[in-house]
Amino acid sequence: MGIRILIADDEANIRKVLSKTLEREGYDVVAVRDGQEALEVIQHRDVEDDPIGVVVTDLRMPRLDGMALLTRMRENHADIPVIIITAHGTVDTAVTALKQGAFDYVTKPFDQVELLRVIRKAAASRELGVGEGRVTRGPGARNRLVGDSQGMRQILTVIERVAESPSTVLITGESGTGKELVARALHEGSARKERAFITINCAAIPKDLMESELFGHEKGAFTGATTSKPGRFELADQGTLFLDEIGEIPVEMQVKLLRVLQESEFERVGGIKTISVDVRLIAATNRDLRQAIAEGRFREDLFYRLNVVPVALPPLRERLEDIAALVEHFIAKYNQRLTRSVKGITREGLERLREYPWPGNIRELENIIERSVLFSDSDELQERDLPPELAARTRVLRMRPSETAADTLQGGAVRQGPVDLKEVVRQATLELEKDLIQRALTDTGANVTHAARRLKISRKSLQNKMKELGLREEPDKQSPLREDRDEP
Repeated sequence: MGIRILIADDEANIRKVLSKTLEREGYDVVAVRDGQEALEVIQHRDVEDDPIGVVVTDLRMPRLDGMALLTRMRENHADIPVIIITAHGTVDTAVTALKQGAFDYVTKPFDQVELLRVIRKAAASRELGVGEGRVTRGPGARNRLVGDSQGMRQILTVIERVAESPSTVLITGESGTGKELVARALHEGSARKERAFITINCAAIPKDLMESELFGHEKGAFTGATTSKPGRFELADQGTLFLDEIGEIPVEMQVKLLRVLQESEFERVGGIKTISVDVRLIAATNRDLRQAIAEGRFREDLFYRLNVVPVALPPLRERLEDIAALVEHFIAKYNQRLTRSVKGITREGLERLREYPWPGNIRELENIIERSVLFSDSDELQERDLPPELAARTRVLRMRPSETAADTLQGGAVRQGPVDLKEVVRQATLELEKDLIQRALTDTGANVTHAARRLKISRKSLQNKMKELGLREEPDKQSPLREDRDEP
């Protein structure tokens, strides 16, 4: 499934049961005895480019318990969802953990349906590139909004004017533009800043569980509901609720959400008691909600309830003047996290970053700087430290079909003539594949098995691709590339 689960529990039987259950579902599982071992595994996996995707931890453990582990995770690994294991007598503590940043909790004895549901939800959230963290340590979100472009100055002005207001805010923008960071800045600038900041990514929640996630459920309300559990609105009472990807909420749920916004009250799934809350709602989407309204996928009345204060975030390609400041910010961040001492980036490296169109926006830039800082062997990031696919994609995106003479890639050389767009894409793809394979072979000491694993393809596929690209000599030529035949 591509997601690795880390289990932290001091009971060997619990580790064994959880590991077997998750491995049957196809997850890669790592089990440790306490929170200190968990932190060591997470740090090691980050450096080895084999990261942990979800953490499942008991509350009570020696050395470093579940709450202390959660605090450390919020400080240095806020993107990894943390699921709390709790006994029935400590459910109140688990709810406190939710307010302090835990993704969710499960109770002992485990119900397999409930456990797998929570794991899948956390894995989906991680794969979407979003964390469910609710408390961020270190510099405030306002200070992490980096840039001095006109677009960023406008955003910061809106935040300063709107933060103290109880008005609902709708943040729009492409994926990776920093919508959650803006939401956090609004929360931290308000009178609610000492209360909970609860987030939920609507795209990561199955449609049939959306109501339970938002409003909670009573024991026995559905299969797997072994205990009563508060929803996100209850957890956010007196604080802020951030609904990311609001456009993914099913139409039938939009009616119930509208009622909460209008009346500030609701009932849990399977319950009859009406619950009143005081919540400041911030929503975000990368979709065109007006188009969704025209197509009957989003209610117009809900849209106007949400769109009281609209905030539109510009894509990174429209604020290229901010790239230098963002790079400096991310270098400092990953110097500290990875214990590196990179002092900056060369002019050539920065120019290459400015040429790229950034389809993944700031999130993509951050990932590239993290990787470059990790693998750099000099005081400054060089152009060679940047991923080879960055250069290849930049080249192909800068090409345009034309009836006049133009440069076209031809086997690594350049030929003059009319551009055939399909040929340009094909040749650029081959060059990109070659660059990626060469990098994987270099990083693994020319071990074909390990390189294939890093590229997430079979060893046979890698061998065929190497032969196609001229990267592998025939056996009678005594290829210098090693193959580890003892490995599966």
